[in-house]
Amino acid sequence: MSWKDKLPPVRGKVLKDEPLGPFTWFRVGGPADVIFLPEDEDDLAAFLKGLPADVPVTVLGVGSNTLVRDGGVDGVVIRLGKAFAKVEPRGDNRIYAGAAALDAVVAREAGKAGIAGLEFYRGVPGTIGGALVMNAGCYGSETKDVLVEAYALTRGGERITLSNADLEYAYRKSARAAAQQLIFLGALYEGAADEPAAVEARMAEITARREQTQPIREKTGGSTFKNPPGHSSWKLVDEAGWRGKLFGGAMFSPLHANFLINTGEATAADLEGLGEAVRADVKAKFGVDLDWEIKRIGRPPQA
Repeated sequence: MSWKDKLPPVRGKVLKDEPLGPFTWFRVGGPADVIFLPEDEDDLAAFLKGLPADVPVTVLGVGSNTLVRDGGVDGVVIRLGKAFAKVEPRGDNRIYAGAAALDAVVAREAGKAGIAGLEFYRGVPGTIGGALVMNAGCYGSETKDVLVEAYALTRGGERITLSNADLEYAYRKSARAAAQQLIFLGALYEGAADEPAAVEARMAEITARREQTQPIREKTGGSTFKNPPGHSSWKLVDEAGWRGKLFGGAMFSPLHANFLINTGEATAADLEGLGEAVRADVKAKFGVDLDWEIKRIGRPPQA
């Protein structure tokens, strides 16, 4: 009997050997050994406490910045649902957001409450949980600029509260989240008072800018590479000649050269292979290392 047949009792839903492609924006990826959709925080905490410590755990939001390899994912993939998506103003220009809340929804609700400072989330594809893990941001602002504290579970199911400083944020990463394999439940943010109409106008500008410059209606994963110091990734990809060039079913978008897209028939191997080919070419031509911003998880396909 395998560990999959001895899972802790839950009130949520457990799916075994379920393909992960439908759960990601790229629409590719093999099956997870187990997907767990917890009913609420208590259900998730109890599950983690009862799950053997040697079983890997991966948290998947809406899969906007994740590439799942074709061989699937070891262990348990946790997908948070509606119970983790609450967004609620808390007074004093503060707002709570659950880990499964879409970043864009949080920006909108903050605006309605007259809270400025979270407008940038309107341009971040994904959920608050992912934003907390990677210090998500755009257009000059990022998560650490407005975060008060975050709430999480450890791999063992213990609830903890972390201050902004506790998360040890840097560009597109939290050292603490990575080291402790934290599973975020939600966060408290603080902005500044402003008229809702003024906040909405700024968000409308961000939306219009995204639609004009990014392939948001494609099967994509957002920004593929982090910007190296002193460089823009899209310029390096473009100058190396990879904009709009097919690689299997994968391509860097003709609209934005740092957006990797599935043209319709790509495999995860196509997408990752193109990314690695571009990294090697940019290194050879310009001496610059491109680091992945997209999170790549799982096993390569078996031969």
